[in-house]
Amino acid sequence: MRILSGIQPSGKLHVGNYLGAMKQHLDLQDKGEAFYFIADLHALTTVKEPQALRDHIRDVALDYLALGLDPQKCTFYRQSDIHQVPELAWILTTVTPMGLLERCHSYKDKVAKGIPADHGLFAYPVLMAADILIVDSNVVPVGKDQKQHVEVTRDIAGRFNNLYQSEVFVIPEDRILPEAGVVPGIDGQKMSKSYGNAIDIFLEGKALKERVFSVVTDSAPVDAPKDPDSNNVFNLLKLFVSAEEQAEWRDRFLAGGLKYSDAKKRLLQVLDETFGPARERRKELAKDKDYVEGVLRAGAARVEPIAATTLARARRACGID
Repeated sequence: MRILSGIQPSGKLHVGNYLGAMKQHLDLQDKGEAFYFIADLHALTTVKEPQALRDHIRDVALDYLALGLDPQKCTFYRQSDIHQVPELAWILTTVTPMGLLERCHSYKDKVAKGIPADHGLFAYPVLMAADILIVDSNVVPVGKDQKQHVEVTRDIAGRFNNLYQSEVFVIPEDRILPEAGVVPGIDGQKMSKSYGNAIDIFLEGKALKERVFSVVTDSAPVDAPKDPDSNNVFNLLKLFVSAEEQAEWRDRFLAGGLKYSDAKKRLLQVLDETFGPARERRKELAKDKDYVEGVLRAGAARVEPIAATTLARARRACGID
């Protein structure tokens, strides 16, 4: 089973990214032949500063490697190093109906939010299809909000195969990642870089403490019983502690007499326990300036012959061999 997933380097990775996708990616590297890529071509739709993009690529790679991504178990590479991907994307555009792209919710949502609609944003699902198809992926793990992109890939691949009467592309299946639920940011909204409410994974020390103690709470008196399910601190804490400890905190909230600062102190502690070792590994990895580049280039070298074979099949089928 060949597994593929991409990570867009658009900024610092946060706790929501970890719980929503990264943790599952790390688990899946032991479940099949995993291919993970840093989607820098996709990031061009939002990141317009060249040095910022370079920095984001390195940061994402360091983050994943520090958290346990093992380049001996999986193939980790940079999307733009696989030159066959954009060529395949162009070939795929020639069989992709406009209406299919116009129905994609990610495009419609961004336009609704006032994000300028360039061709890259509109054609994003075709490039994603090229990413998936170029390595003959069988399974694409995604969140529910990305399921449509896999469906679009299946549609495009099927259209191409039918049009040229050749089984050029493997038709991939989606695998919906286990839901972590909505990971709240410090303001209670869904944690997101764009909302400015995230807790970055590798934040530490005073900066992390300030962030945790900025989690918004109500003004209920200490003695008053409190509803844990509407409390931002509890809703973050429960994502990291055992079921037994979660039940204990729930009882403390309901009983009254709880200081929110006590719950915030515990949240700070569990974040340090969860990510502290990875922070130290990241510092060590960052000292070797060539390490990340070496890992990504080695990954690309493993992908390139697979991608070349797939592209050759597509070129042959449509007559440009």
